[in-house]
Amino acid sequence: MRIMVIGGGGREHAIVWALSKSDKVHKIYCAPGNAGIAELAECVPIPVNRFGDLIQFACDNEVDLVVVGPDDPLADGIVDAFEERQIPVYGPRKNAAEIEGSKIFMKNLLKKYDIPTAKYETFTDYESALAYLREQQAPIVVKADGLAAGKGVTVAYSMEEAEAALQGMMVDKVFGESGGRVVIEEFLEGQEMSILAFVDGATVRAMVPAQDHKPVYDNDKGPNTGGMGTYSPLPHIDPALVEDAIANIIKPTAKAMVSEGRPFRGVLFAGLMITKQGVKTIEFNARMGDPETQVVLPRLKTDLVDIILASLNGRLDQLDIEWSDEAAVCVIAASEGYPGPYPKGLPIAGLDAAKAQGALVFHAGTALKDGAIVTNGGRVLGIVGRGRDIAEARARAYEAVSVISFDGMHSRSDIAAKALRG
Repeated sequence: MRIMVIGGGGREHAIVWALSKSDKVHKIYCAPGNAGIAELAECVPIPVNRFGDLIQFACDNEVDLVVVGPDDPLADGIVDAFEERQIPVYGPRKNAAEIEGSKIFMKNLLKKYDIPTAKYETFTDYESALAYLREQQAPIVVKADGLAAGKGVTVAYSMEEAEAALQGMMVDKVFGESGGRVVIEEFLEGQEMSILAFVDGATVRAMVPAQDHKPVYDNDKGPNTGGMGTYSPLPHIDPALVEDAIANIIKPTAKAMVSEGRPFRGVLFAGLMITKQGVKTIEFNARMGDPETQVVLPRLKTDLVDIILASLNGRLDQLDIEWSDEAAVCVIAASEGYPGPYPKGLPIAGLDAAKAQGALVFHAGTALKDGAIVTNGGRVLGIVGRGRDIAEARARAYEAVSVISFDGMHSRSDIAAKALRG
């Protein structure tokens, strides 16, 4: 098979890596890809939003399957565009991708079908939102309705912070049109958990759970990022809670989407909070999470190509999917200044040394410059250690992090620490 992966981040590097292990794959293209992906696939310099050019490339190169990684093209209808040309493509159609593209749609869907989530109100007018906000108490959560590269959510621990976030979204337009509508919801306290699932209509095949670390600094301090590290499995979380989330949140949501005439096919990502009142939904994404994918796919034993083809052929319910008992821990190496402005073009040292130690090094924001690999994003690398348990995987991840360097490199030192404390 000839496969084209759409995207150029750490998630896409992990997807390309998993696909490359299949004996069914003859050639992988990635558009646009990055310096790390280029070691496994032919990178094609076509932006993810240039649907016509991507389709033409797929036709010219007899691509058998397209796998879409990022959220923006899904929300804009890339799957519909490829399907119109009868090119097999894995991912949700535009009307199903709205479960991520609009937080208001998602919250209203969960409310309609009585699926557990935080209490909320939605607003399209700044003055009304501000008046409501001033009736609430901190901590409270303010979310931009649309896509914002994982940064459109503010967990405000003071009302001043909440009001500043609201003004930034609705008045200052820091997230553009994505912040024209907002969700203000109650703060949920507890342990976070991420569950990705292969979904085809009402059929759900959940992946092994993971836990992300969103704030930029240790001890969950600082602004939210797209994710500073992940780990899987979650030995400190009762497996019954995982099963509860699958049975009472993910499966009902998949059925709800079918009932709404928006059947979901692809990977559905559930961001969850384990509260004293039970597991509740924080968010849904319409694709593999980043950096959760970097610890989940290394634990997948079943051929990813087989899973995708089973879904496209309506046979996902007939497929047994196997997972390794091995643990995986991913530590993000970020640029100085992230999630704010950051420099680019800085040489990266130690990549070969880290891989020689057995680490998986997934490139998130890198490029080639004069034959050298340099930084090209806020989150630059996802360094993954694997082991018999979290402790061993974590030690190996941080050993690999210690040999990688670039000017201003920043990473959290407490990824997976909660799992060790129990």
